[in-house]
Amino acid sequence: MKEVVLHYATYGKLNQKRDNAVLVCHALSGSARIADWWPEIVKIFDPKDHFVIGINLLGSCYGSTGPRSIDPDTGSIYGDSFPVVTILDSVRAQKILLDHLGVELLQAVVGGSIGGMQALQWAVEYPEKVSKCAAIAATPLSAMGLALNHLQRLAIFQDSDWNGGRYSQQPEQGLTLARAIATCSYKSADLFQQRHARLSNRNGDSPYTALKGRFDIAGYLDYQGSSFIKRFDAASYVSITKTMDTFDFEKIYGSEKEAFQRIKAEILLVGVSSDWLFPAKDVKALTTKLKEYGVDARYCEIESSHGHDAFLADFHLLIPALAEFFEYKSNLLCSQSMPC
Repeated sequence: MKEVVLHYATYGKLNQKRDNAVLVCHALSGSARIADWWPEIVKIFDPKDHFVIGINLLGSCYGSTGPRSIDPDTGSIYGDSFPVVTILDSVRAQKILLDHLGVELLQAVVGGSIGGMQALQWAVEYPEKVSKCAAIAATPLSAMGLALNHLQRLAIFQDSDWNGGRYSQQPEQGLTLARAIATCSYKSADLFQQRHARLSNRNGDSPYTALKGRFDIAGYLDYQGSSFIKRFDAASYVSITKTMDTFDFEKIYGSEKEAFQRIKAEILLVGVSSDWLFPAKDVKALTTKLKEYGVDARYCEIESSHGHDAFLADFHLLIPALAEFFEYKSNLLCSQSMPC
């Protein structure tokens, strides 16, 4: 691509020293408007004191250049000719934008899931620009994660409306199935059992007498898929899951040692006890590696049955760790019955 567009949103103002900026990196289906989907973060980094920035990932469908954008060389939609975009590609583009905004130092970079990947990439690629980095439920994907992303893309590719990403009609069936598969990886078996067990679907389906009759969990997954297609694009889903797949420090820097020894920021990695997409043991192991290479890294684990989604669904559990790491005091912190 010769040039790209980045959609961004800001909260608060940059101070005279240009060092009060906080970059919040969004998860797969998030956007630059972080107050819309992660409002607690904006409460933590109060815009009265901080310049909070959200930047839409390359490949997404919320304003930045993506597969549904027009290729200037052809005058047509990129579709499946849109290049594979890495986390590093997006972070380098973000760096150009932050330079344009006059940001000289990021007081903090924070994100969950693919947002956490971006935060870590920032700490490695631009060590002089980042003071503190918090990555929640984020590591390079395991083979299981790669497998699940492959199945999600395959579901979209096999939809008859896919048409190489140059569709006029969103491939709804494929995207619906992809999101349902993803939802299984975002939650935990315990949570599904607590909420749905072996109940029949609440709309009256009879899973015992009709071939297409659904249990309640099936109805939940179908709902998650059908609601998702109203707010997200299939080609962007394909692009961003591929971006997740390619997050690999060894591939970029030659070795993890070469990558991690670049880091100067303080690092907080947070694992979730029931996360099987980014298992807590993998997050903890990454913390250990960082420490081995001289990084000021610490690990925190939260107990939640919400699985990977806990960084959104159980955000209050993150507050003590984030409070200590970022040394902040806020109304949100006080509301959790903690001293201020």
